[in-house]
Amino acid sequence: MTPVMYGIKNCDTIKKARDWLAGHGVAYEFHDYKASGIDRASLASWCTEHGWEAILNRAGTTFRKLPEAERQGLDEAKAIDLMIAQPSMIKRPVLDLGDRRIVGFKADRYEAAFA
Repeated sequence: MTPVMYGIKNCDTIKKARDWLAGHGVAYEFHDYKASGIDRASLASWCTEHGWEAILNRAGTTFRKLPEAERQGLDEAKAIDLMIAQPSMIKRPVLDLGDRRIVGFKADRYEAAFA
């Protein structure tokens, strides 16, 4: 399977991850949330694998700009609804390797995955 990177084209972390993959000769497909959205089933499976807290990007400006009422009482269902409505709230990148996903970019984690 060709790895699939999920993210937003103009994200700095995505650029670092894409540069790492290119520099190591790793072919991959890119899925841009802004252009193509994301489906509920994918988000739900990522949340099952990693926990919704790891998938929801609370540090980003999109999440921080939400009204306080929308940020309170979060659970998996509410987090998935927020991420479907605004995919920029999904932690980036999510690299789908087929049998597992890597959330976020750390060079050492990519090294281990492609060793």
